[in-house]
Parts: sequence; structure tokens; C-alpha cells
Amino acid sequence: MTKEDNKKHSNYGADQITVLEGLDPVRKRPGMYIGSTSAAGLHHLIWEVVDNCIDEAMAGYANEISVSLLPDRIVSVTDNGRGIPVEKHKVTGVSALETVLTKLHAGGKFGDGGYKVSGGLHGVGVSVVNALSEYLKAEIYRDGYVWEQEYKIGKPLKAIKSVGKTDRTGTTITFKPDASIFTELEFNWGKILDRLRQQSYLTKAITINVFDKREGHRAKRYKFHFEGGIKSYIKSLHRNKSVKNDTIFYIDKDINGCKVEVALQYNDEYNETVLTFANNIHNPEGGTHLVGFKTALTRTLNNYGRSKNLVKEKQENLTGEDVREGLTAIISVKLPDPQFEGQTKGKLGNAEMKGYVEQLFGEAFNTFLEEHPKEAEAIIGKCILSSQARLAARSARASILRKGALEGMTLPGKLADCSSRHPEECELYIVEGDSAGGSAKQGRNRRFQAILPLRGKILNVERARLDKMLANNEIKNLVIAMGTNIDEQFDLDKLRYHRIIIMTDADVDGAHIRTLLLTLFFRHFTQLISQGHVYIAQPPLYQVKKGTAVRYAYSDAEKEKAILEFGGSVEEAVEIGEENDEGEENEIEMPGEEEKNKKKKDDDDKKRNARIIIQRYKGLGEMNPEQLWDTTMDPEKRIVKQVTVEDAAQADQMFDMLMGDNVAPRKNFIQTHAKKVKNLDI
Repeated sequence: MTKEDNKKHSNYGADQITVLEGLDPVRKRPGMYIGSTSAAGLHHLIWEVVDNCIDEAMAGYANEISVSLLPDRIVSVTDNGRGIPVEKHKVTGVSALETVLTKLHAGGKFGDGGYKVSGGLHGVGVSVVNALSEYLKAEIYRDGYVWEQEYKIGKPLKAIKSVGKTDRTGTTITFKPDASIFTELEFNWGKILDRLRQQSYLTKAITINVFDKREGHRAKRYKFHFEGGIKSYIKSLHRNKSVKNDTIFYIDKDINGCKVEVALQYNDEYNETVLTFANNIHNPEGGTHLVGFKTALTRTLNNYGRSKNLVKEKQENLTGEDVREGLTAIISVKLPDPQFEGQTKGKLGNAEMKGYVEQLFGEAFNTFLEEHPKEAEAIIGKCILSSQARLAARSARASILRKGALEGMTLPGKLADCSSRHPEECELYIVEGDSAGGSAKQGRNRRFQAILPLRGKILNVERARLDKMLANNEIKNLVIAMGTNIDEQFDLDKLRYHRIIIMTDADVDGAHIRTLLLTLFFRHFTQLISQGHVYIAQPPLYQVKKGTAVRYAYSDAEKEKAILEFGGSVEEAVEIGEENDEGEENEIEMPGEEEKNKKKKDDDDKKRNARIIIQRYKGLGEMNPEQLWDTTMDPEKRIVKQVTVEDAAQADQMFDMLMGDNVAPRKNFIQTHAKKVKNLDI
């Protein structure tokens, strides 16, 4: 090591070690505690407070929760539980309320006597809300008194005090998210309703009230109360679907201090919807309870099918994929010491829950099949059809997706591939039509951008099994181009392009093609969406031109803004097709008129350049390669929207309704939302 190096290292000492005390770590790295500072993180604040109320309900001390959206971005959450304790805490020397609100890893979820079961793991929930709020007020109804304390950016303004008497019990937390922390500050009413409705399903007989009292919003109130719990949840998910077993299977049993609750029903479709929860917290990545459920489901149906000779002796066993086709199931477990992966609780890790769910569900489901022979036969029949389709699909896959094709040896002829072989920098543009494909191929950056034109509309995969899908040339070409294979052979590590961008025309047909592609990705390439690989390109709707100056507009508002910037008005702007330049006439010039005609031509040119010309792009093929690159493909200038799924169950219902066989709900949806459509192309 040189003297220079020693000098550099001598500057690194105890003074360079930063210690973040109290709630400072939360404000320094909010994403570690709430996932992000975008809309998802903003709503996570509400979920943290509501989860505490749900814990009181699961413990048997509360049966009503109210959530109110108030003016000035304020949220208030109330329960009728025991109320957070207010007496002085022996360790911290301040009230238990202040301890809970200002100390990470403090709460009733640790040790004995607080909660046997709770959604909280780290004890950071309400303290994180306090840290990330400009203002928070806690009102406690306990021991005959109303107690109150206010906070600013996580710090108490005054000591806790009694402000009156009451005969009720419970807690009210009112907070205002910090505008300096969050990039999104508008609460989504629909998202809040969906989450609270789900919580009401998961906690039988609890009542959840939701109020919208914000300025500029129509006052609204919803009340959720489901006596049937997750059985009611299954009924909701199966609205407008044909079911195989009219009787919903349901189990609610205790084992070694844990609770296992499962409900399931089969429908006529090809997709599965299995939602998992631990202590009322949704686990989108599943976990040990899901593994136990899948194991027991496959084994039980195979054993029953063999015993009743429904699965013949020469037939191979039904696979997990076979028995989950058309399945809708809710798995909800409650346990004293949940082990989640991360604060966002995406996956349950408790090893014992696999055995508990496998044992209790397996025994109860076998009994259900024995007691409902006709419905059991219908379920097994559905699984056998799935098995036959799987074998047919395997044969189709073997003939279509050869090993060589996936390694790039036999890529589709229409694919204009890029030269880079580093997937992390490569992009695949899925383009509507050969005309737009031609412009895109000429305008792209050949090093990292590949173009795959689609001929017409792809197959609606919502209504087709895998063997039929792979017989469709457009889908086959797309699967081969991506390199991942499909369904049970899907391998994300073989993805050839880390950005897959759907680029269609800004008209009805383009929207339909985009929806068909999204259906394909959601149903058969879910990981591409969940891992953030799918995007939608946003080509401009208008070109606004004045003389040689050009602006591109992506909405009517941007078009009007561009016109004003050019010093014109919307009324005066000329849209191409409305007015044509006058044609030239070949006249014989009389002596002395040459100068006069030249002046007239100059005046005409000035008038023409003074006009604002608007071109409406209805198709990508109307744009030349340079325009397509400048507006839609240049990473420095383009606008692309990343496709995400926040609620898989809601997305499943939406795709089923929009793309499925049942016409009535789709017609009702169109009639309900028709007036909200912008830029309707008739």
C-alpha cells in the first residue's frame, strides 16, 4: 500500500460512521420499509394502520373499522378495539403509545400477552407511518378517558394528555403523508376499496366502513361485512363463471395453536387463481402454506380418481398443472410467529405450515370428494381433460419449439434481430403490420433493437389451450423470438430481450391487438410482467407544424398547448385533409408581370408558413422512419409505460370479463364505462 493510499484510508474513522437514531432510518431509506415512495408506498401507509386494527379483530377485541379519506390529503383510521396502552413504559420512560409511535421494533407483536396472532412481523408498522407523515394525531379511547397526542415528522409535539371522558374503547390514527417523501400524493379510491373488501372477506363477521370526504370528490360510503368469509370471496371471484362443483369446499381447523382455512371451487376455464394469506397479509409469492396445499391437492385427486376407477390403470398420474386448471382457491393461515421474506411480506417461510396445511386440507378434501361423488366426478373429469390437452400440447411443443429454435438457430423469418447478444440491453418491438414494421426496421438502432411485425390479430388465448395456441404462427414466432419457451418449460433466464415493447396503432384495432398480447403475457408469461420486462410504447397522436418548426403531441391537451406555443389558436389550426393548397396554373406571363407574380408567390409562401398544420397519426405506418425513431423508439426521448399487476385476482377477473365467452358482463362493462373513453376512434 502506498503512502497516498495510507493517507486516504487514514480519513476513514469513527467520525465517518453514521448512526441513524429513532425513526431517522425510515426517512433516510423509506423504500426498505414500505417498498417504494410511489403510489404503492403511499397506500402502504394505510395498510399498516389498518393491519393493526385487523390484529385487534383477529384477537377478538374489535368488530368494526372505519377508514376516512379527508380533505388536504389526510387519512383517518378508527377501530373499536382495546386502544393502544397509554401508561408509562418501564424501559423507554415515556408512554406506551409514544413508544409504539416513535420506536422501530416496538409493539404488541413481541413477547407474550399482546397478540397470539398478528399480521405485523417487525413491529415497525405504525412507527413508519409516523416517520413518513407531515402530521399524525393519535386518539385513544381507554379506561374511561380520551387520550391524545400529536406528532410532526415522527416527533411528539407535546406529551400525551387526557382531553375528556368516554365510555367507548378503541384507537383513531389520523395522518398526512409527507409531500417531501412521496412522489405520488393522490389516494386511489378503487385500490383502497379492493384492499379493504379483501380484508373483510378474510376476517369473518367484521364490519369495515370506508368514507370519501375529500374536496372535489363526490361523497361516498361503502360498508363491507361478509358472514361467509373466504367462501363469500370464492363466490365473488366466480361471478359470471360456470362452475364444476356447486358446493364450495371449505375447511376451518386449528392445529398446534395455528389456524388453517381453505376454500376452493372449480370452473370451466383454463386458468388457475390461488390466493394465499398469512395472518390476513396477502403473500403474492406464496410460501410454505401454498406448497402444502398443492401437494395435498394433487395427491388427494389422484388417490380418489384411482380408487373410483376415474383415472384408468394405464393412464399416468394427474400432474399439479392438470389438477389446478380452472381452480379458484383461497388459502388463509393464522400463526403466532410468522416468518416472512421482507417487510412487504411477499412469501411465508414457516416450515411447519407446509405439514399443517397438507395434513388438514388433504383429509378434509378427501372427505368432501367422498360426500359429493357427482361433483368429484366433474372435477376429476376436468383434470383428465387438462391432462389430455397437456399431452397434446407437449407433442405440439416438441414439433414447434425445437432446441435449435430456442438457441437462435431458426429464428422467425420476419424477425429483424439486433446485433447485441447481451439480453439486459436488448429490446424487442412487437409491431402491428408490415408497413409499421418496415418503418421500425429502418428507424431503429440495429445494435440493441429487434423488430417483430405481427400479421393481423393474434389468437385470443383466453379461449384456447396450449396446443391450439402453438399452432398459431404469430404466437409461435413470438415465443421462439423471446427464447423462454412457454408454460411448464418456461425459463426466464433464456429471455433474449429484457425489454419487450408492444407498439400498435392509436386506433380501435391497435387497442384490440394490444389487449390480445397482454392477455397472452398475463396468462402464459406472468413472470415477464412481474419482473418488469413488458412495456407499451406511446407513439404521438399528432404532429403540429408551423413552417419548419415541429412539435409532437401525445394527447389533445398537448396538441392545444403546442398550437398556443406557436402563437395560434385551436380554431385557426388546419388539420391535414380539411384544406388543400391551391394548385398551380400554367399561365403565359405578359411583359412586366414577372415581378408581380414573384411577389404574389412570396406572399403565398409566407401565408403557408404562418399557418399551423396538424397531422393526426392513426397508424404507425404513416410515420417515416426518422419520425418513428424520434418520437417512439429513441430511449432518450420516447415514452413507454411499464406493465405491472398490482392485484392478480382483479386482473384475472378483468381479462376473463373482457376476453372470455360470457357476453353479458362485457356488454354491461362497456355500457357503464363508455362515456369515460377518450380519443374514441369511430
